[in-house]
Amino acid sequence: MIKKTLYGETLKEQLKASARDRFYHFILSQGQIRGVILHGTRMINEMRANHELGVLETLVLGHAYLACGLMSASLKGNDRISLLIECSGPIRGLVVEANAFGEVRGHLKTVAIAVEKPLESFDLAPFFGPGILSLTRHLEDAKQPFTGKIALAHGSIARDLTEYHMVSEQIPTAFNLSIHFDSQGEAIGAGGLFLQVMPGVTDETVAGMEDLVRGMPSIGAAFSQGEDPVAMVQNAFSAFDPQFLAERRVEFMCHCNSSKIESMLGLLPLDDLKDMAENGPFPLEVRCHHCNTPYRFSQGDLATICGLRQQNSEPPPAERVASEGPP
Repeated sequence: MIKKTLYGETLKEQLKASARDRFYHFILSQGQIRGVILHGTRMINEMRANHELGVLETLVLGHAYLACGLMSASLKGNDRISLLIECSGPIRGLVVEANAFGEVRGHLKTVAIAVEKPLESFDLAPFFGPGILSLTRHLEDAKQPFTGKIALAHGSIARDLTEYHMVSEQIPTAFNLSIHFDSQGEAIGAGGLFLQVMPGVTDETVAGMEDLVRGMPSIGAAFSQGEDPVAMVQNAFSAFDPQFLAERRVEFMCHCNSSKIESMLGLLPLDDLKDMAENGPFPLEVRCHHCNTPYRFSQGDLATICGLRQQNSEPPPAERVASEGPP
């Protein structure tokens, strides 16, 4: 993966931004509620730069990145979680995944979302339309991935994920996803909050928590002004005795590289490889869907890949003699 633009103009600013992008795992009311707050301003800006997104596209895909980053807090080892939305609106859909290391990647199915008139609000429901939300957990110790699906009901990733957890997993859950833009359309603050009720919680505790969540200021706006995530939770939920358990980095990251793309090209039918090696275009450019990194292969590169593919396709000499029969 090659990041087009690192967030921050100097190395010092980039390091500070990297240090701020983290999520913090906490509990409320002696463990009756578990939560995660995520600071992801750098992640969203690097995602935007690589995928070359406008404000609307950044908002849509950025919310999915923040949501997957929050849900990755419960993963361990080589676990992964992926969010898939397929819809009939101008967005068409998206795919985002996160792993246990807080690495998030993914893409929109339509990079330029069609807008018929100037936006009057950030209500994304008209851009989603009817569709399906799927959440898949790839757990290292499970025999196969588990996927749950619901119909989009709100046209909001936060509200539809809340609906998913209630309908598919019967766990009351709340998401708050926020990206704050300045007057020039630059994302200057991005973050999210995840709260989930544990078994045995009292109705009074849930009602009080819901009131506090509704009264919270915009997380993205607060982060744009330098608000600390830990202090934000301590101030907002002081009545619920917040206790922080762990923290972890979160980052826009894809592990694609030239060698992996070259191996994928080597799996193409031999006739197709020969045609590309002879007729081009040169250089051949292949982009990773997840991070939009371009990988370019010259005619010589394609000839080498084609030669290796052809060599691997030929049977060993003994097999050729057997197939040809006795001399």
